[in-house]
Amino acid sequence: MFFTSRLTMKSLPALLAALALACLGGCGGDSKPAHGHEGHHHEPPHGGTAIDLGDEEAHLEFVLDASAGKLTAYVLKGHMAGFQRITQESLELTATVGGKPETLMLKAVANAATGEKVGDTSQFEAQADWLKTTKSFDAELKSVTVKDKAFTALKFNFPKGEAPAAVKK
Repeated sequence: MFFTSRLTMKSLPALLAALALACLGGCGGDSKPAHGHEGHHHEPPHGGTAIDLGDEEAHLEFVLDASAGKLTAYVLKGHMAGFQRITQESLELTATVGGKPETLMLKAVANAATGEKVGDTSQFEAQADWLKTTKSFDAELKSVTVKDKAFTALKFNFPKGEAPAAVKK
């Protein structure tokens, strides 16, 4: 017999149960993600609206602070597994609010605590008075480049986050 110790034989069921739970509870579960992909789901780390770039290549998360009239965009790695720094200094977004286009320039944010700086950051912010009273809007992000891939004309609804297939160059 392979197992010779009674302690080992007694431990085997617990070990197998723990292994089974680890496999089932991991990232490959059967839950359906909010962004439309089969297999698994990841929550935006700031509770915002997630936009998929490509096939889980990266994500954008938009977070609205209505009281401050501020919209923050975070660039995240695939499966939202951490922040992805990019070299852009701004992101241009056009929102349709009450039938009227409103342009936001989300500027790169430096963060001394993380070492991020303009031209090497994952966080972008813009402020506008209309953000204080608007809870939902359709938007188009002109372009964002992540890992040398440009994603252009990204259309989505805030806060729904519906993102059509991104155009890659």
